Amino acid sequence: MNPTSPLTHRRPLEGLTAVEFTHMVMGPTVGLILADLGAKVTKIEPLGGDKTRQLKGSGAGYFPMYNRNKRSLSLDLKSEEGLEIARRLIAETDILVENFRPGALDKLGLDYGCLSARQPNLIYCSLKGFLSGPYENRVALDEVTQMMGGLAYMTGPPGQPLRAGSSVIDVTGGLFGVIGILAALRERELTGHGCHVTSSLFETTAFLVGQHMAQEVVSGSPPPPMPVRQSAWAIYDIFDLDSGEQVFVGIVSDQLWQRFCTEFSCAAWSEDPGLATNAGRVSARASLLSAIKILFNPLPLKELCARLERAGLPFAPINRPGDLFTDPHLLQSGGLVDVTLTEGDNRGKTASLPALPLQFDHDRVGNALGLPSVGEHSAAVLTELGIDEETLLDLVARGIVETADSG
Repeated sequence: MNPTSPLTHRRPLEGLTAVEFTHMVMGPTVGLILADLGAKVTKIEPLGGDKTRQLKGSGAGYFPMYNRNKRSLSLDLKSEEGLEIARRLIAETDILVENFRPGALDKLGLDYGCLSARQPNLIYCSLKGFLSGPYENRVALDEVTQMMGGLAYMTGPPGQPLRAGSSVIDVTGGLFGVIGILAALRERELTGHGCHVTSSLFETTAFLVGQHMAQEVVSGSPPPPMPVRQSAWAIYDIFDLDSGEQVFVGIVSDQLWQRFCTEFSCAAWSEDPGLATNAGRVSARASLLSAIKILFNPLPLKELCARLERAGLPFAPINRPGDLFTDPHLLQSGGLVDVTLTEGDNRGKTASLPALPLQFDHDRVGNALGLPSVGEHSAAVLTELGIDEETLLDLVARGIVETADSG
């Protein structure tokens, strides 16, 4: 798998604690980032575990990707005793993260208003479909907001809106949630007070398509979807090779054009004044693309990539996600961390999954705690709260708490 992945002891959020009431992707992403950076994150799961654990198809990777480094406490929050345990845990924590439908935690008395009245230094992060406004009570999904926010329109061909190929809004919305938490932590240092941070799917989508909104203002016309956009550069394309493989190449400056001509012995193009500028090359785009396709087609992908790298040109082979398991850069740089799966037939199987895309000086943060099984840390968390073993066993026997052994 990834034996070279370094585990650094540099964990900048160590000493902070968080309680997480989340499922799916957006909320767990917040907890993942906090946990990877050193915060002690306890995930509150219902009896039987977060249902995301059991998803199939395109959801099968949600739990293993976004829940490492967390502790699992499995509680029956419908019982007063289970709810009291949650309250006691929250009372000792810095950050609460939740991404359930609007009002779900209010019914349990776990809303920001109730908790902050007793705990004014609490930072409470909600991950929602929409910020305050006419849509705030709607239920949303990543794909819903990609559609209504214009991202799907920009991604697919005309008349065929297409969601992005990953849960990009869920993940990015989670990133904004973390940014809000870190800002609130800084504010708390100054004032002693926490606050309610909310990040949302729809506004995240709007932020991501902001460049196209600005483009419309600048150009005076609506931007076309990306598959039919007018490229700003003559060479900014995917090329098919005779081997059946593909490579993307972008030549986005006059200097890169000259490097390309030198590497591929295209003296006639290099000396042609009509091709010396990007504007001239854009005018000749059709003929240039045809000629470059002929030039690239017979070359083996490995040789072509080596020559493009030698010339200092932007390029990329067209990979599938699974190709990243063996990517030499990720393997050697600690870009993948080993996670042991906990569910079903895959229990005990190891997967190398992406680390946080961050480096502190030259350190990467690794996987300190792994992926929790349902209720794996219930006993430890309750012991920390001062609950004795006899009481714990009674709570387990009555189905209020689930431990890894009792599930």
